[in-house]
Amino acid sequence: MKFSYITKGTCSRVINIETEGDTIKEVSFMGGCHGNLQGISRLVEGMEIDEAIEKLSGIRCGMKSTSCPDQLARALSEMKDEL
Repeated sequence: MKFSYITKGTCSRVINIETEGDTIKEVSFMGGCHGNLQGISRLVEGMEIDEAIEKLSGIRCGMKSTSCPDQLARALSEMKDEL
């Protein structure tokens, strides 16, 4: 399944996610800190959706109430609800 998520409150603008069953196949971010977001993407590829949500939920960026990893967790949760 392919899914695009418009982020809220972060430097990145969009997260594109591709899954196969309950496994994350590919993640790419538009905008944001390119090197860090490539790292996050590679770390979650091959991971089960629920595990990624658990690990990334609630991470903050400085004084912001969210972060790119937290937005990825929210995107995965929203995508899961659509399955």
